[in-house]
Amino acid sequence: MVEVLRARDFPQSALQECLSQLAVIPLWIPDDAAIPGSYWGAPEAGIHNQQLMVRQDTPLHSLLHEAGHLACANRLGRRLTASDSGSDDDEECAVCYLQVLLAEHLPPPASRERLFTDMDAWGYSFREGSAERWFHGDGEDARRWLADRGLITANGKLSVTPERAIA
Repeated sequence: MVEVLRARDFPQSALQECLSQLAVIPLWIPDDAAIPGSYWGAPEAGIHNQQLMVRQDTPLHSLLHEAGHLACANRLGRRLTASDSGSDDDEECAVCYLQVLLAEHLPPPASRERLFTDMDAWGYSFREGSAERWFHGDGEDARRWLADRGLITANGKLSVTPERAIA
């Protein structure tokens, strides 16, 4: 298995504070339990009944990705109940872009660059060949998608807060 950053590499409080910007609160599952709503299976994060499900061994990129799906669905007024978010390709790219922005709101060792490395190592596939090249190239479409829906500002900063999220 590829070694990537995991939830256990951060205080739960730091993860919760980061995710609160999207009005997402993780539900922590015991380390030996299955993760409800995990599309790929444990240790990948899951979505179950509009809740982000994670364990300590959940990869950070997965935790941030599924949190992004919840934030996008909430903003669109769509309820997610299980592992498949029902998103289209544009939204999937927007979620990838959003997870990179979220990584910048966590303490080291998280960073934009480290998330790019972890996404590449885990097998995210982009036409440009790497997550970083995609982010700075075709990622512009994802940025516009997020800005058009009020998830980020025109200059690419997170703009969703709990009081502005659609539940």
